[in-house]
Amino acid sequence: MHADNPIYLDYNSTTPVLPEVLEAMLPYLRGHCGNPSSSHVFGRRACAAVDNAREQVAALLGCALDEIVFTSGGTEANNLALRGATEAVAQRRQVVTSTIEHPSILAPCEWLERHGWRVSRVEVGHDGRVSLEQLIDSVGTGTALVTIMHSNNETGVLQPIAAIVRAAHEAGALVHTDAAQSVGKIRVDTRALGVDLMSIAGHKLYAPKGVGALYVRRGTAVKPFTLGAGHERGLRPGTENVAGVVGLGAACEVARLSLEAVGARMSALRDRLWRRLSRQVPGLKLNGHVEERLPNTLNVCFPKVSGIALLAATPEVAASTGAACHDGHEAPSAVLLAMGMPPEEAIGAVRLTLGRSTTDEEIGRAADALSPAWIALSGLD
Repeated sequence: MHADNPIYLDYNSTTPVLPEVLEAMLPYLRGHCGNPSSSHVFGRRACAAVDNAREQVAALLGCALDEIVFTSGGTEANNLALRGATEAVAQRRQVVTSTIEHPSILAPCEWLERHGWRVSRVEVGHDGRVSLEQLIDSVGTGTALVTIMHSNNETGVLQPIAAIVRAAHEAGALVHTDAAQSVGKIRVDTRALGVDLMSIAGHKLYAPKGVGALYVRRGTAVKPFTLGAGHERGLRPGTENVAGVVGLGAACEVARLSLEAVGARMSALRDRLWRRLSRQVPGLKLNGHVEERLPNTLNVCFPKVSGIALLAATPEVAASTGAACHDGHEAPSAVLLAMGMPPEEAIGAVRLTLGRSTTDEEIGRAADALSPAWIALSGLD
């Protein structure tokens, strides 16, 4: 595979827009230009399209239509959940979260701290799962909100959300989960989980970038943090991105109809990639829980090398690491460090994430490209 057209194994970063999603969107990028708030025929068509998309999203998430609020993406949905839910409470002044959340959760939590809130951060074990015991100890009568991601974007590890909900609700706290990485890959049912708030991002499930949604359970008090007119039940003012919303709805419909089959296929390919790499790379380590993880996600540590350097030496594969590089200094993944991994080991992490179009042949070629690059970098050749 030429370096200009590498094997794409970065689906947790973003996904391509599916052909059927694009087809659904095109009329609203061409002739159907109406504002959903307008009363004439063009507005009614746009409004009907938004309503249809809301039905499709709700069907995937197992909730009611009026519990879906469209946003510009996962980051806005997370901010609306955290800032909106905490703004709506009067007495409780604590938020409980984890040490491995996405920056769009970490930053609002830091903002809340600067404004007088107490934020408790629950640790995770070596397998990447939050400590239920510590979480239960952290939640009390002063807790307003618990926010724990459904699955981690780096390791794919799934969190015990239903158990977290039970503990939080017993204390009278609301529960939010960032499910951006999970929705479209595995079954995520709002009723089964019992959450009060849940965020999704369109570009993680083959819809376009710039659109997402927040599930708000009926009766959950949330105040908008942007002000304007009464769009989206007043929680997200601003004219809806009709084409993007339609695309999100179409992507949710595709996911709902093919979830189990696609998940099983990706899981099999992921496991094949792991077996092949582990045979070719002695000492390769799997990061995160062996079973409780997304079917498409493989996060591994290559021994004695930098993950960033390894990917740079393997232009045939487009993947990512959780590491950061600033001013020439490479820092290991904060998520892996939170899992107790030594920095010198965590620096070798590579995240390989599969998608709907990943083929068996690509898996083999990716392994055959990464392995010799590791051998060369590690000095074993």
